[in-house]
Amino acid sequence: MMTRKPYLTGHYAPVADEITATDLAVDGALPPELTGRLIRNSHNPKPGITPTHWFKGSGMVHGIRLNQGRAEWYRNRWVHTPALDGAPYLTDEGPDLTASTAGTHVIEYGGRLLALSEAALPFELTAELETVGAYDFGGRLTSAMTAHPKEDPVSGELHFFASSPFPPYLIHHVASPGGQVLDSQEVPGASAALKHDFAVTEHYVVFLEGSVTFDPGEHSGIPYGWSDAQASRIGVMPRGTGGARQIRWFEVGQGYGMHVANAYEDAAGHIVVEGPTVGREGWQRSWNWWVGAPDRGAEPNSGSRSRRWTVDLAAGGVREQQTDDLTVEFPTINDHFVGSEHRFQYALSFPDDLGVGHHALVKYDRATGARRLLPFGTGQLPSEAVFVQADGATGEDEGYLLTIVSDLNADASKMLVLDASDLTVPPVATIHLPRRVPAMIHGSWIPDAAL
Repeated sequence: MMTRKPYLTGHYAPVADEITATDLAVDGALPPELTGRLIRNSHNPKPGITPTHWFKGSGMVHGIRLNQGRAEWYRNRWVHTPALDGAPYLTDEGPDLTASTAGTHVIEYGGRLLALSEAALPFELTAELETVGAYDFGGRLTSAMTAHPKEDPVSGELHFFASSPFPPYLIHHVASPGGQVLDSQEVPGASAALKHDFAVTEHYVVFLEGSVTFDPGEHSGIPYGWSDAQASRIGVMPRGTGGARQIRWFEVGQGYGMHVANAYEDAAGHIVVEGPTVGREGWQRSWNWWVGAPDRGAEPNSGSRSRRWTVDLAAGGVREQQTDDLTVEFPTINDHFVGSEHRFQYALSFPDDLGVGHHALVKYDRATGARRLLPFGTGQLPSEAVFVQADGATGEDEGYLLTIVSDLNADASKMLVLDASDLTVPPVATIHLPRRVPAMIHGSWIPDAAL
C-alpha cells in the first residue's frame, strides 16, 4: 500500500472545501483595537491531487475577521490561479508567471491583498478573500516576486526581488507606497543559489545565498539541492538607483538560511543579520519531508539554529555565531523595527533531540539574553507568531501575538491572542474556529485602515 505523503497528513492534511462561518465563539475578551483580518496562507491541493513536492500544492488562504471585540467571520478560499486548474508553469514559451501556486505568504500593499509564491507574479485578493487575478504593478513587473517582500517602516517603500536558477539570477525591485514600481536592477555577481528571503537596513539591501542551488537532476518540480561546491555568501548592496553596481559579496560558513529575522546597522557601522540556518543533514531531512522521500535521519542537533552574522564593510570580513541551541524556524519581530535594531524576536520551536518534546512559541530578549518558551501539548502545532502593536504602545513588545493552533486531538483549531510582553500569562482571548485549519506557512495581520 502506498504511504501518503507527509505534507498530506496530520497537521498538514488539506481541507476539501471552502466554507464561511460567522459569529465565532470567543473565550476571554478581544481587544477592540484588533479590528482587521488575520490572513494565513499555505499549500492545499484539491482532493485527489498529490503534488510531487509540498511547495507545488495550490495555495489556500484562511482568514479570521475581528471587529470591535467580535470574531465576525472565518473563511477559507483557494487562490484561483491557472495552476489550480492544472495549467503548467513551464510552457514552450518559457515560464507562465500567472501559473502560480500562490501558497507561501499573503500581504497587504498599496491597499491590495497579495497572495505570494516566489516563482511567479502575486495574485490579488478581495477583502473577502476572493481571487481578483494576477497583479503585475500596472505592467511594470515582468519577473517573479519573492514571497518575502520588506516594507520600509520609515519610507513606506516595498523592496522585493526575483530569483531564478537561470540568468538573470537576481533582480531587485522597489515600489512606492502607492504600489508603483520605482526601480528595478539586475544584481551582478549573484548565482543560481536558492534565495528565499532577504533583508533591508537603513542604507543597504542584504541578500543571502546558501549551499542550496540549481540541481537539474531533481525531479520533484522544485529544481534545487544541496551542493558542497556552492559557497554560502552574504551580498550587501547600497540602497538607491545604481546600488547594484556596488554590491559586495562576503563568503560565510556553509549552510542555508530559509528565513531572516531582521538586519540593521549597529553603532560601529557594521551590518548585523539574524536568522535560523541548517547544515547539509538538516537540509536533507527537511527536503525528504517536502518531497515525501524516506527520512534518512540526520546527525544529532542538525536542526535549524539561530545565527547572527556581523558584516564589517571596512575590514571586508564577517563574524558569525550561533546564538541559541533550540531548533527554531519562522522568526518574526515587531515590523516597526524592520531595518533597525530590535530587542525582541519570536520564533516557532520544534521538537528535537535536546529534550524539547513539544512545539512551542519562543520569545527572545536580545538585550538580556533571556529566552521564554510557551509550550503546547501533544498533538498541537501553533503557527508562526504575527506581532500586532498595541494602540499607544511605547515599548517594542507592547502588543499581541496572533497564532492559529492545529489540534489533532480534537480535530479542531483555535486562534490565540497572546500578550506579547509576557508569554507566561493566559491568552488574552481564544477564538474557536469552525474546522481544523491545516498547518500553514506565512501570514499577516491586516488592519481595516489598510484596506
